Amino acid sequence: MIEAGFPIITLLIVLPLLGALVTGTAGDSHLAKRIALSIAGAELIATLVTVYLFNADESAFQLVEHHAWLPNLNIQYLVGIDGISVLFLPMSALLTLVAIIASWNSVQYLPRFHFALLLALEGVTIGVFVALDMVLFFLFWELTLPPLFFLIGLWGIGPQRRTAAMKYTLFMLFGGVPLLFAIIMLAVNHAIQMHGSIPQDLAFSLPILLDTPIPADWQTIIFLLLLAGFAVKAPLVPFHTWLPTTAMEAPAHTTALLTGLKLGAFGLLRYTMPLTPAASVEYSWVLGILGAITLIYGAMIALQQTNLRRLLAYASISHVGLVIVGISTLNMQGLQGAIFQLLNFTLIAGCLMLIAGFIQHRLGSTEAIHLGGLAKAVPRLTAFFFLFAIASIGVPGGSGFPAELLLIIGALNAHPSLGIAALMGAILGAGYMLSFIRRAFYGPVVHASISQLQDLRTRELGLLCLPALLVLLFGFFPNLILNTNKLTAEAWLNRLTNSSFVSNGDYVQQSQDQHETELVSRRVQ
Repeated sequence: MIEAGFPIITLLIVLPLLGALVTGTAGDSHLAKRIALSIAGAELIATLVTVYLFNADESAFQLVEHHAWLPNLNIQYLVGIDGISVLFLPMSALLTLVAIIASWNSVQYLPRFHFALLLALEGVTIGVFVALDMVLFFLFWELTLPPLFFLIGLWGIGPQRRTAAMKYTLFMLFGGVPLLFAIIMLAVNHAIQMHGSIPQDLAFSLPILLDTPIPADWQTIIFLLLLAGFAVKAPLVPFHTWLPTTAMEAPAHTTALLTGLKLGAFGLLRYTMPLTPAASVEYSWVLGILGAITLIYGAMIALQQTNLRRLLAYASISHVGLVIVGISTLNMQGLQGAIFQLLNFTLIAGCLMLIAGFIQHRLGSTEAIHLGGLAKAVPRLTAFFFLFAIASIGVPGGSGFPAELLLIIGALNAHPSLGIAALMGAILGAGYMLSFIRRAFYGPVVHASISQLQDLRTRELGLLCLPALLVLLFGFFPNLILNTNKLTAEAWLNRLTNSSFVSNGDYVQQSQDQHETELVSRRVQ
């Protein structure tokens, strides 16, 4: 681990949380909005500084900050970044900034509370990406629930918004239970392997747990618990039903955050696979099947949708399935494609949902029957939607192309059936997206209200420009993403393919005494 000279990671967490407090107590709503916008902009700049400080030639955790938190239980405040997590920080900050601008004039009820919640959600989301202590991670993970509960329930646009908020919260609480059990099992296993006592020899530090051997039967249980917890958040079939409901009831900018920030898939990358390497290799077929089912099911249901917001929700589910297929391949192409695609969610899926919100705000509906001929009435909105749509289906020139190409190649290298599923998903994705574009944006104007629509305002145009430029930039220069996580991805794969853990729980050429000495040394440090 490479420690930080300046606590910039802590700053990334604390800045939006303090901004939320100041925004919520501001004297009037206009001042609150300006404060929220300033804090979100400063957070984006701070995340870009963090990316600048990151050394892509190192695979270890960097900018690490370590402080005792609950020493009696060996729980620490431990944060840091690596090649997998570093780019999620500016992407999260950018999406939050865009969400604040998108909701600038649409929130009339309790605006100070609303913008404070957006900043609070940003702070705890950053915490999820940088936490290197399992208890700290779980704390940030659960703290994402209150802001989203209120954002959906208080400012939702559908008649069942409170039901949707409760459904989302119950699903996430259900997913948190197996995560908590897995974290406890990991800590207890460390004490057992150290021949120590509980609670004195519990360990929740990710770097220590990565070096702690886990017996085969424990690995299987922990793998399944972590998979179940993260599958709910991802979401994977059959835990996906909360997302279409939320997409129809929540405000568009909130749904953009949910579809753009895939914390569940990130959790699989960060914790499930590295912590249980033998079980992950042995049961990679389970991940592949779950991913393929989610990919095809989401795409098939999206083909039947007549509402743009619901279609985008199922498209997001389908693309998550493709990411899980990529993770299950256990090869470099699949892994880098999965990370690339997760970053694409913040740019592509998030902006598509925001544009759907613009249409909803103007017409009061995103049903295909109420649309038609939008390209004639709102050409700028149509141009941006078309750009993000073709990027989402992997057309060359957009950032979706290198991500999907890597995923398909990785799937084909891993197993022909996975490759066929990935190709089918890409074909179905083009089918449902282009079909809806044809119905909604082209053809004759069938409703008088369409011809009277106002095109993108200056503020809306501005907030879409930067994501659109990034989509094109990463599409033409994908190595900007791939070179950042290359060494970390290689280390991630080496841990699984060359792990000293074997399926029967024994060690290969490593004595228990040597391992215990290493663990004690880490604890002392």
